[in-house]
Amino acid sequence: MHNNPKPDRYVSFTGIEADRNSVELVAHLRRYIDDPEKTNPFWEKFKEKLSRVGQPEHNGGRSLDELFLIHSYINNIRELFENEEDLPALALLEKIELESC
Repeated sequence: MHNNPKPDRYVSFTGIEADRNSVELVAHLRRYIDDPEKTNPFWEKFKEKLSRVGQPEHNGGRSLDELFLIHSYINNIRELFENEEDLPALALLEKIELESC
């Protein structure tokens, strides 16, 4: 058996903090999309989806979470962080993509 210190989602989700990482990434994201000068119709729609996280009764019975939204819009999120040159957010996004998406 290999002693691999890095979590591997294909073996187990043990050691992967997907929920915490996702909430932290959304906090990075909100710094930009909540700024009226930096938002746009896409991010306004994304914020509507964020407002329905954990509320299936407001989303046609489907439960959304931050990780699902990150996975669904990962390229848009990456582009925003690249445009803002937000290296910590990009590093966290890469971690989430490698571990959880």
